[in-house]
Amino acid sequence: MVSLTIDGRTVSVPAGTTILEAARQLGIAIPTLCWLQKVSPTGACRVCVVRIEGVERLMTACNTPVKEGIVVTTDSEEISATRRQIMELMLVNHPLDCPVCDAGGECDLQDACYNLDVVRQEFSAEDVQPGPIDKWPLIQQVPSRCILCEKCVKVCHEVVGSSSLFINDKGERAYIDKHLELCEFCGNCVAVCPTGTMISKLFKFRARPWELKKTRSLCTGCGSQCEIDIHVKNNQIYRITSDDENTVNNGNLCIGGFFSYGYVNSTQRLSTPLINQGGQLMRADWDEALGQVAERAQQIRAAHGADALAGLASPRLTNEENYLFQKLFRVGLGSNNIDSEARFGALRALLPLAANLGLPGASNRMDRIGHSDAVLVFGSDVTAEAPAIDWQIEAACRKRDGKLVVANMRRVKLSRWANTQLSYRPGSEVFLANALARLIVDKGLADKDYLNQYLANPEDVEKHLSQVDLAQAIKETGLSQALLEEAADYLGQAETVAVIFGGDITRGAAAADKVQAIANLALICGALHGDVGGLFPVDEKGNTQGLLDMGACPEFLPGFSDYAKEKSRFEKLWSCSLPDGGRNAEKILEGIEKGEVRFLYLAATNPLISFPDSRRWRKALESLDMLVVQDILPSEVTRLAHVVLPAAAFAEKSGSLTSLDHRVNCLRRAMKAPGKAREDWDILADLYQRLLPGSVRLDNAALLDEIKTAAPIYSDVCLPAQDRCRPCVKPLPMPEKKSLRYAPVTAKAEASGMQLLTGKILFHFGTTTTFAEGPLEVAPEGFIEVNPQDAQTLGVADGGAIRVTSQTGAAQAKVKITENVPPGLLFAPYHFSDVDINQIMPMAVNRVAVDVAKA
Repeated sequence: MVSLTIDGRTVSVPAGTTILEAARQLGIAIPTLCWLQKVSPTGACRVCVVRIEGVERLMTACNTPVKEGIVVTTDSEEISATRRQIMELMLVNHPLDCPVCDAGGECDLQDACYNLDVVRQEFSAEDVQPGPIDKWPLIQQVPSRCILCEKCVKVCHEVVGSSSLFINDKGERAYIDKHLELCEFCGNCVAVCPTGTMISKLFKFRARPWELKKTRSLCTGCGSQCEIDIHVKNNQIYRITSDDENTVNNGNLCIGGFFSYGYVNSTQRLSTPLINQGGQLMRADWDEALGQVAERAQQIRAAHGADALAGLASPRLTNEENYLFQKLFRVGLGSNNIDSEARFGALRALLPLAANLGLPGASNRMDRIGHSDAVLVFGSDVTAEAPAIDWQIEAACRKRDGKLVVANMRRVKLSRWANTQLSYRPGSEVFLANALARLIVDKGLADKDYLNQYLANPEDVEKHLSQVDLAQAIKETGLSQALLEEAADYLGQAETVAVIFGGDITRGAAAADKVQAIANLALICGALHGDVGGLFPVDEKGNTQGLLDMGACPEFLPGFSDYAKEKSRFEKLWSCSLPDGGRNAEKILEGIEKGEVRFLYLAATNPLISFPDSRRWRKALESLDMLVVQDILPSEVTRLAHVVLPAAAFAEKSGSLTSLDHRVNCLRRAMKAPGKAREDWDILADLYQRLLPGSVRLDNAALLDEIKTAAPIYSDVCLPAQDRCRPCVKPLPMPEKKSLRYAPVTAKAEASGMQLLTGKILFHFGTTTTFAEGPLEVAPEGFIEVNPQDAQTLGVADGGAIRVTSQTGAAQAKVKITENVPPGLLFAPYHFSDVDINQIMPMAVNRVAVDVAKA
C-alpha cells in the first residue's frame, strides 16, 4: 500500500493507483473530460491537473500514479486558472452550435465550462477540421466538435475489441476516423462521447433529454441481459442507453441494445385480436378471441383427447409467463405436449451437463470469465451470440494476460485476437475435444488431485483417453500436431480456465456427444475448479435459461424437476392430475402430420423461421384444426393462424428473466402496448380462467411467489421494487466430493463435401430485429457466405446469387465472398424470411450437405 496526502487528508491505496482514483476514494472531485473508468487513462484533456508538492509543473491526476508520501493539492487559484485556460483553448475551434447539437443538455463539455466558470474564449485559430462525416451507417461524426479525448477510440479497442476507430491525422488536423469493415455498430462510441461529436442517426434531432421518460430495465436480445435505460416520449422508444459502469455489462451495449429497438415502434405491430373468417383475418375483441380459443381447445380435447393439444413457448417470454404457459397446458388442458426452440439447442446442452455434472446451465458467473488465465471458445461466434461474454474475453485475454484459444469451423471476430486458432473441419468436434484432453493428461498438466477428489470415476479418464488416436484426430480435424499441442499447453498450464461453447455445437448433429466431450475437456483442464473461469453453454436467445427453469418442456417440471419422478409433488401443489408422457417439438410435428395433434398454441415463437426443417413445419401448420398465435408482429404464422392474439414487447411488460449465468433480473414496463395488445401473462391468465372457471387469477407477483414454491432454485429470489435494477444472484452450489462424472465419448467421422451452416449474426437478434431500421441499415437482407475458391469454381461474383439444395429443400440468396469460411463450407444467417434458410435444414441440425449452383 502507498500512503499520500490529498487536500490535507491522508489515504492509503494500492501501488499503481492514480491520483484521481485516490482522490475519489476520499470523495474529492477532480474535473475530467477524457477519463473513463473502464479504459486506460489518456491524459489528453488535461482538465484534471493538480499540484504535487515539490514538482515544478502541474500534473494530470488521471494518469499520474501515486508515490509514497507525496502531498497533492486539487484546488487552488493557480489550478482553477489553469483549468479555465485549458478549457478556453479547447474551445478555439469548437462550434457554438449548442442549440442544434444533439448533446445539448447532457454534454460533458458544457458542464465542465459551467463548473469552471468559462464564459469567454479569447483565442483564435484557423479552422482546419473536415465537415461532418455522414457516410457511416447509424452514426454521424462531427469532427469540429471533437476534443480528442480518445474515449471512443479506447472503448472500441480495449473494451469491445473492434478496433475500428482511429485518429486519422496529427496536430490541429487530427480527427477520429473509422475502419468501417471492422465496426460492430455497438454505439459505445456514441455513449462515451463527452460532446456531440458521435451522434446516433436514429436519435438525431428527435428529442431533448429532458423530454424523455427514463426507465431502468433489461435488454432481452441475448442471454447476457444487459442493464439498460429505456427513453420514451409519446409512448415510443426514442433511444436506449446504459451509462452505469457498475452494471454487469459495465455500461456497454451492442447493436442489439443500442440500435435495435425500432421493432417496438413498428407501424406493423399487432394491436388488436384477429380471427380467421373465411380465409381472412378479421378484427375481434378479446372476449370473442379468447372465447374461441378456449372453446375450440375444449372441443378438440373432448373429441380427440388431451394429446391432440400442444403448445410451443418462447425465450422471449418472462419467467412468470413461461411458468403460466406450462401450467395452462398441464393443468388447464391436461396436456404435457409443450416445448420450445430450446429443443434444437440449449436443451441438448443441458441434458448431458445435468446428468454428469449436476449443472442446470453455466457453472459460474459471467464476470468470472474476465479474470481467467485461459479461455477456450469452442464452436461459437460468441460475439454474435452473447456480446457481453465477448467483452469478458477481451478483459481476460487483452486487458490482462490470459491466453485465448478459438476452435471453430470458420473464422470469427475473436480469431484476430486468438493465441491459437483451431480451424477444424466440420463435424470433427469430438475428435478435437478428445485430442486436447489426451494431450493435457499426457503432458502431466491435468489437476489429478481435483479429479481424484471430485470425480466419481477418475479411473475412466486415462482408460478412455489412452484409446484416443491422435493421428486420426489430426486427420479428421485437419489440424497439425503443433497447433493441438500449443492449445493443450495454454489450457493445461493455466491456473484458471473458462470454456465457452455455443450454437455450432448445441444446434448441430450429435450435439449431446459434442457437449459431453467438451464437458470432459473442461474437467481435465480445470475449468470447474475454483471461483474463476467455468463452463459456459451459450444460447443466443434472451430468456432461454428461464424458459427451461420454468419447465417448458415435457421432460421437466419447474426447477428442473424430473417429470416422471416429481409428478406427484406437483399434483399436490396444483391440486390436479397431471398427464402421463408428453410430446417434444419433434413429436408434436410428427403428431400434426399424422393428424394426432390438432391444436397448436404458439406463444412468441415462429417455427417457420427459427426451427430447422421449416418447410415441413409450414405444411404441418396449414393442416391444423386450430392454430393460435400470440405475438407482437405479423409473420407467415400469423397469416396461417385461426386466432391471433396481440402481445406486448419487452419494453411494454414487467416480470423476471434469468440470464445465461443464472442472474434473475427484473424487466420494467416503460410504455404501453399498442392498441388493445396485452402483456403475455395477462393473456395467459385470462385464458387459464376460462379453462378453469373459479380459479384464482394470477398476476406477476403471485406467479413469482408460486415459482419460489414450485422451483426451489428460485426460493431466494427477491426482485427490488425501486427503480434501480439489481439482479438477484443466488450462488451456484459447489460440487460435492465424487459428484462429477467423466462420460467417455467415442468420436465418429462425418461425411465430407460441400456443406452449409446456419447461425446467428451480430447485427440481428432472432426475427424481431428484421422489423427495426437500425439493424436493417447494416444487414438488410439474407445472404450466403462463400469462400473465394468456391466462388471462382461456381463462377459467381460478390453480390451475385446462388441456389443451395439439400435433401429437404432449396433456398436462394445473394453471395458474400469472404475468407471467414473455408473452402467447402457455406454460412447463412437464419434471421431473414426472404431466404428462409432453415427450409433446407433437416430436423435437429444446423449444418447439411448441399448441392450449389449459380442462380
